[in-house]
Amino acid sequence: MQVINLGDSDSVFNQFIAEIRDVNVQNDPLRFRKNIERIGEIFAYEISKTLTYKSKEVTTPLGKTNVNLPDSFPILATILRAGLPLHQGLLNYFDRSGNAFISAYRKYIDTKEFVIEFEYLASPSLQDKVVVLSDPMLATGSSLEIGYNALHKKGTPKHVHLVAIIASREGVEYVKKKLPDENCTLWVGGIDPELDDKKYIVPGLGDAGDLAYGEKMDETSMIQT
Repeated sequence: MQVINLGDSDSVFNQFIAEIRDVNVQNDPLRFRKNIERIGEIFAYEISKTLTYKSKEVTTPLGKTNVNLPDSFPILATILRAGLPLHQGLLNYFDRSGNAFISAYRKYIDTKEFVIEFEYLASPSLQDKVVVLSDPMLATGSSLEIGYNALHKKGTPKHVHLVAIIASREGVEYVKKKLPDENCTLWVGGIDPELDDKKYIVPGLGDAGDLAYGEKMDETSMIQT
């Protein structure tokens, strides 16, 4: 599996990454969501270079010209709820794409141990389609694995682009091990060295869903001990 880290190259992309990590900027949910959206747009632009194109004649007020345009647009899939701003950024550029939504979450067994629960999938047919599956944080890799497997219930894609803004080294290795090499590409904005005891990425940025949409009830508080 090819792993492409956009953060390795110097560009304005890294400004957006820095701001979503910065605790002094994170207290503005609107800016946090907007930066995630901008990051999604940059991922979309880079992924667009991998698509197939064909020439199309365009009529202007003064004549005609030929332009190479995408032969088709990918299906955009994301994991609720944290993936929504990233999905919107991808959709801003791939504005003719079909969309798929996956409901998955961490179900805690105790204060540290959890499993990923898959609940819901809404998707068009994915047979022989290019698919972009996005999730802002690639921590353990389990969510992307479950999302990838869930999507295959709707057909076998031609190629799957996995998009995560921040990944852990452990998560990247897990995904490379569990998902096929031949039809997957992993796009990330940064790879961090470790996970903490609750499997959050360190240094990471915290809980992307909470920062974008507000804190949710902590399921660990409902666990009987």
